[in-house]
Amino acid sequence: MPSSTPPTPAAGRTEAPDHARGRAGAPSLTAPGLLLGAGLGGFVDGILIHQVLQWHHMLTSTDTDNIGVPYYPDTTVHGLEINTLWDGFFHTATWLLVLGGLALLYSRVQHSRGRVWTSRALWGWVLAGWGVFNLVEGVVDHHLLGIHHVRSGPHQTWWDLGFLALGLLLLVGGWLLQRGARVHDAP
Repeated sequence: MPSSTPPTPAAGRTEAPDHARGRAGAPSLTAPGLLLGAGLGGFVDGILIHQVLQWHHMLTSTDTDNIGVPYYPDTTVHGLEINTLWDGFFHTATWLLVLGGLALLYSRVQHSRGRVWTSRALWGWVLAGWGVFNLVEGVVDHHLLGIHHVRSGPHQTWWDLGFLALGLLLLVGGWLLQRGARVHDAP
């Protein structure tokens, strides 16, 4: 006669809490993917736009901001020092998001009990997280606070709207990608 008692986890493993479990008993990758995506999206923004292209830094539009932050132009040594400091705080925050996402992903994989997602689940949520980053950072920093814009100048509103549109595309594309993910038994 079959036992009605659920099987116990393998030695040394504990079962993931219900909120951490996704469809078909595999651990949910939503939170780790969103954290990784937000952190990696922040790194793309900070490295590509702040450092490589040098279109803006964290406080380069404070001469026209909405909250009264002192102006720190990136054309002076002092202004560049202050902007670099705030870029560093920004990079620290994105690094912590990536670390949090990796820790959560590791925890979820450790508790998978042999059920794993195809990679589109993780990559879909990473893209969605990048989209969330763009939407939040774009709305808060570019529009509400006005502390910087994607690219200052006569067309800055269009650059800022394009950044938001990219965020929306990443969010929707990532969500659609993860929807097609399947669970399978690990070898």
